[in-house]
Amino acid sequence: MSAKGSELKRVKQNLKRYQRNKHYKSVLKSAIKNVINAENKETAQSALSSSCSVIDKTARKGIIHKNKAANQKSRLMRHVASL
Repeated sequence: MSAKGSELKRVKQNLKRYQRNKHYKSVLKSAIKNVINAENKETAQSALSSSCSVIDKTARKGIIHKNKAANQKSRLMRHVASL
């Protein structure tokens, strides 16, 4: 396979996007874990508000689908309500 200029540019762009998406997904997973691993309801609610903003931000950037974001927020809210 030849390595033309446009192919090399596409590889560089994909690598950059992959690293950016990986960072946001890591932040998202950490925010969700903070809510699930909270000891009491007060800390869970404060973690929930920050995680909802992180979820919305990743959905707005197109890293996760908006329906997945809604499902995750719903799941976390049900978890906090059950505490």
